[in-house]
Amino acid sequence: MIKNVLFDLDGTIIDTNELIIESFLHVLNDKLALEITRDLLIPQMGGPLVDQFRYFTGFVDVDKQVADYRKYNLSRHDEMVSVFPYVNEVVQAFEQQGIKMGVVTTKMRETTKRALQLFDLLPYMDAVITLEDVEHAKPHPEPVQRALNALQADPKETVMVGDSSFDILSAQQAGAWSAGVAWSLKGAAALAVYNPDWMLNDMRDLYDIVGLKRDIS
Repeated sequence: MIKNVLFDLDGTIIDTNELIIESFLHVLNDKLALEITRDLLIPQMGGPLVDQFRYFTGFVDVDKQVADYRKYNLSRHDEMVSVFPYVNEVVQAFEQQGIKMGVVTTKMRETTKRALQLFDLLPYMDAVITLEDVEHAKPHPEPVQRALNALQADPKETVMVGDSSFDILSAQQAGAWSAGVAWSLKGAAALAVYNPDWMLNDMRDLYDIVGLKRDIS
C-alpha cells in the first residue's frame, strides 16, 4: 500500500514550462546567439542546469550561463508560473488522510520554496530535497533516497511522481514506485519507454494508487 508520495516540482505540480524555455532561450540565443529551438530544448529538460548548458554550449565552465539563467528566471518567475489542475485538492486530501508527501527537484532551494509558497503547497510537504541537498542529482537514486530517509519511509510504500525520465529512473534505482505524468512536455509516450508503474492523466489518478476514493472531501 502506498503511504508516501514524492513529487517532482517543475512540469509536475508547478507549470514552469514556459518560464524554463524562455530562460534557456534568453541565455542560449539572446546572449550566445546559438539559435536553439524549443524542440531541441524540451527533450533535455529535467536535469541539472550545469549539464544542460554544457550539452548545448559545449563549454566546460558554464557558471556564467547558469547565473544568467537564474537571474532571468527569478525576474519572470511569479508572472509566468501556475499550479497544475487538482494539485491543491490532492495534497489537501492526502494530508487529511495522513499520507506523507515531499518534493524532490533539481532546482535550488530558494526558487523551490518560492514556487511552493506561491501556491500554498509548502505546508503540506514533509520533505523538500533540492539540488543543494545532494551530491548526485536525478536520475541518480540519491535524491529519492534522501527524501525517503527524511520521511522515514519504506520505498515499497512510496511513489515518485514526475514528468521526465530523471524522475522515473531515480525512483526505480531507489527501490520506490514511479508514476509519469501525461501532461509532461515530453509526452506520455516518451515517458512510457522508461516503464513507470503508472501514468497519470491528471493528479486525481493518485487517489486510486493510494487507496482513496476520488470524491474524498
